[in-house]
Amino acid sequence: MSVLSSYGSRAAPGTMPLVGRSVTVEPITDDRRFDELFAAYGQPDNESLYDYLPYGPFTDAAAFSEWANRTYLSGEMLFHALVPATSGRAEGVAALMRMDRPNGVIEIGHICLAPSLKRTVAATEAFFLLMGRVFDELGYRRFEWKCDDRNAPSKRAAVRLGFTHEGLFRQHMIVKGRNRDTAWFSILDGEWPALRAGFEAWLAPENVDDAGRQRRSLQDMRHAVVADR
Repeated sequence: MSVLSSYGSRAAPGTMPLVGRSVTVEPITDDRRFDELFAAYGQPDNESLYDYLPYGPFTDAAAFSEWANRTYLSGEMLFHALVPATSGRAEGVAALMRMDRPNGVIEIGHICLAPSLKRTVAATEAFFLLMGRVFDELGYRRFEWKCDDRNAPSKRAAVRLGFTHEGLFRQHMIVKGRNRDTAWFSILDGEWPALRAGFEAWLAPENVDDAGRQRRSLQDMRHAVVADR
């Protein structure tokens, strides 16, 4: 059993941007990205982006901006704008939240990716950069991902990124007048080194073909790293 008597309370995440090859992850500290986010989200056929979130869709830029000022800048969570290098514009958000600093536990949530960002290298690298902040920079012990159990894409994304499914909290919430059973996932600090190596191998230039596609999947890279250890 690990001895944790010397484990101290972890710091809260800071506001320095995280810069990768394909994406920059910017903590949201003002409203300068709000118009970009509404443009990325606000198309009429994008209303399904909010199916499993407790807010939205938004009818116009003013309504979104008013809500974003209250929510993104509330100080209760640290929201991040996900800015792909290809566009230089915010195309998604993710929040670090529910920080239990004495126990080293933190959650990622309120994930909302525009269609232009979904299933891209930039999206995967953004999650990798946030994981690096949580584990390598801040020394947290546990990183959580929770979602509506009906949200199959979110559950698949969690598993692809290396989270372990831990179970189901039944009748956990009422969201938009519906019951929500919540699926719980986590990554532990002891699991992170192998996951990090898998991400690094997947993101390496030699894993990219002439068409800009990854030659091997993230899961394949992760399994190869584990097999080599």
